[in-house]
Amino acid sequence: MRFPKLAAVLAAVGAGVLGQAAFGQEVALKVHHLLPPPSTAHAKFLVPWTQKIEKQCPGKLKFTIYPSMQLGGTPPQLYDQAKDGVVDIIWTVLGYTPGRFPGSEAFELPFMTRTAKGSSRAFWEYANANGLMAGEFRDTKVLALHVHDEGLIFTTSKQVKVLSDFKGMKLRGPTRLTTKMLANFGATPVGMPVTQVGESLSKGVIDGAIIPWEIAPAIKAHELAKYQSETDPKSRNLYTATFIVAMNKAKYESLPPDAKKCLDANSGAELSEHIGKIWDDSAAGARKLAQARGNIFYTVPAAELVNWEKASAGIADEWIRDVGARGLNGQNLLKSAREMIDKYDSK
Repeated sequence: MRFPKLAAVLAAVGAGVLGQAAFGQEVALKVHHLLPPPSTAHAKFLVPWTQKIEKQCPGKLKFTIYPSMQLGGTPPQLYDQAKDGVVDIIWTVLGYTPGRFPGSEAFELPFMTRTAKGSSRAFWEYANANGLMAGEFRDTKVLALHVHDEGLIFTTSKQVKVLSDFKGMKLRGPTRLTTKMLANFGATPVGMPVTQVGESLSKGVIDGAIIPWEIAPAIKAHELAKYQSETDPKSRNLYTATFIVAMNKAKYESLPPDAKKCLDANSGAELSEHIGKIWDDSAAGARKLAQARGNIFYTVPAAELVNWEKASAGIADEWIRDVGARGLNGQNLLKSAREMIDKYDSK
């Protein structure tokens, strides 16, 4: 007769132990990304961000960051690694899986953004306002969205000054829309992740690449390409790419309430804007490294950029048709993206 009571006591004790584990045990999280440890993404964003959370919430969350695809796979597979629970959190470029995130591509159209800080906040607000969280990002918990600083042209053998200079050049682009832009300019576009750019430049596989200043030191682009063509600072940027910090949804939901609250407090609109500022602030230092090597710079004036804008104008119309075929109202999305950028992004 005593056994049922003993079983009840043991069950209560077990529940208490489990409750303590659920609410008191430190949760280990694996963070995976594609770039090396010296990169801005690793050294200036992911490491400080995770350390800040650990300090604010001691004993709740413990992050281990794996750079350079150390846990296996390729950069285009990172989002699925978070979706499938292979890792807990990833940082990656959305455009590495062409066509998978059609709503996000509005920010990758030519001549959209001004600063990474403002446009990153705009991207977060746009994603929430237009149902992207429950749509194309539905398989993960999105912690941040951002864009990079001004995209410019790195070339090895000649400077790009006018539209006709693109003709016949093999140039790397990061996304399907940037490769369309390069094709419209007369170049031969080559799509590839940024991790392949350095080797491709050194072996002559490509004549140049469009990348932001921020990434140049990590892939030694400023050493391999001596010509840099920037655009008039008063004009909108030539292009940008979109990025995501995403978490496995089940892992997020399994977090104890206090750990989840801590992570939420360090995610979202403010984090997105903060990441953009990191990218903006990193540009000057990278540019100085290129200057120190005696690289040759050219700023494409606004009057010439008008020709580039005309050459790439049809890409937006094509994008509207493409996403329309997938059930999205591209015209409304583009209008929303421009409104958000105008609201949050001014130089």
